[in-house]
Amino acid sequence: MNAGIIGVGKYIPERVMTNHELETMMDTSDEWIRTRTGIEERRIASDDVDTSDMGYEAAKQALDDAGIRPEEVDMILVATVTPDYSFPSVACMLQAKLGCTHASAMDVSAACAGFMYAVSTAKQFIETQSCKHILVVGVEKLSKITDWSDRNTAVLFGDGAGAVVMGPVSEGRGVLSFELGADGTGGKHLYHDQYIQMNGREVFKFAVRQMGESSVKVLEKAGLTKNDVDLLIPHQANIRIMEAARQRLELPEEKMSKMIHKYGNTSSASIPMVIADEVEAGRIKDDDLVVMVGFGGGLTWGAIAIRWGR
Repeated sequence: MNAGIIGVGKYIPERVMTNHELETMMDTSDEWIRTRTGIEERRIASDDVDTSDMGYEAAKQALDDAGIRPEEVDMILVATVTPDYSFPSVACMLQAKLGCTHASAMDVSAACAGFMYAVSTAKQFIETQSCKHILVVGVEKLSKITDWSDRNTAVLFGDGAGAVVMGPVSEGRGVLSFELGADGTGGKHLYHDQYIQMNGREVFKFAVRQMGESSVKVLEKAGLTKNDVDLLIPHQANIRIMEAARQRLELPEEKMSKMIHKYGNTSSASIPMVIADEVEAGRIKDDDLVVMVGFGGGLTWGAIAIRWGR
């Protein structure tokens, strides 16, 4: 039983916050942000839209794309560090809103690597035939934990949601391998204490090293090489970190997804939002080998090699 992605969806808030708007709020500049991060704008959810609302919209799209009815969902996994409440979980809220009456539900907290952790978890349940269809959602409302007076963090983050439906796929397709890891001793470099706190220099060094290493390891586990990769989807955190991962795999620029200029860093929503964009644009085709890789607070990291298609 091979587990793969059979439906995708996303939600982006209407409000666009540009770098020029940030110039009016703090001591920064469009040029400084673009050259150091690659970000030009980000989406900010309105006060009356919370994490579960965004996740619901992305999840509905994914279910429609997969042709799956809500009552056919066996489990809901939501990767987020910005839930509406400490409890109930966002996953339980989505279960109620969507009408997934037969689904178990839980949130996964691994920051920007959360989507990789959730997809890897879903793979186990499907391949052991404990579940058939699992809804995996990555969603964040980072604007509510961002200090808008801190120019080191405020320029980076945005809001949004991405979702996939995972289920059985044909032989040779689906998740081929995954690589997960954590280093709790580095948690002090990126954490949430009322607002996001980050030691940018240390996080950058960690991310550049780990993104490259994870990408290589996940290919080795699948018995594949860099030459087999059709598309690299890195966590959209910083263009320089993303480029380091691409160069480690020796891929041409056109084989790496870049959406950071539009969305900024949306943490666990980052990779599923990009997947939805790339599928819509026709850049992910059946039998393509896609490598997804991310890192985040914890410190955590994860990579997945997937052969696309049902």
